[in-house]
Amino acid sequence: MGRIGLLGGTFDPVHFGHLLAAQAAIEGARLDEVWFIPTAIPPHKPGPGTNGERRRSMLEAAIADNPLFRVEDIELQREGTSYTIDTVTALRERHPEAEFFWIVGSDMVKDLPNWRRIAELTRQVSFIGLERPDQPSDDDLLPVYIRSRLIRAVMPPIGISSTDIRRRLREGRPVRYLLPDPVIDFIQRNGLYES
Repeated sequence: MGRIGLLGGTFDPVHFGHLLAAQAAIEGARLDEVWFIPTAIPPHKPGPGTNGERRRSMLEAAIADNPLFRVEDIELQREGTSYTIDTVTALRERHPEAEFFWIVGSDMVKDLPNWRRIAELTRQVSFIGLERPDQPSDDDLLPVYIRSRLIRAVMPPIGISSTDIRRRLREGRPVRYLLPDPVIDFIQRNGLYES
């Protein structure tokens, strides 16, 4: 099965920043695939406004043309709050031959010591920290057990956010070039994010 990157998020909606992050992780850590994991209920922010089935469908539309990307809906099946340790433990049981890497933005790397059961998690996965060229990180502040499991990958700066996209859609403003056309088509067909 190889080296698998895991990219969790609400993906409400998925946009080019998410896809670029996955590609940066593939290049930076020599991954064989990236699995997108839509959360049911994230532990650190409000729940998504769009249901899991629709967010999964948008992800599938966004990655349909890339054989290195796939959607893993383990957290949607489980429901409840989505903790990384629970997801990784279940995925390792299902795929014991895979080597897993959890992909995080540079802003989340410094927060890793606060993650639930982080010591146990670092024994099960490595982390890929996506670093913007203009924002170098200071890994010296991390405990050694995390630092030793951290790979850095360069992420080109891209100022796209799902929050901004939802606002633009509510206001009837264009979102072309912010997210893939199949995702825009899905949003329009299903009347998502309207005011």
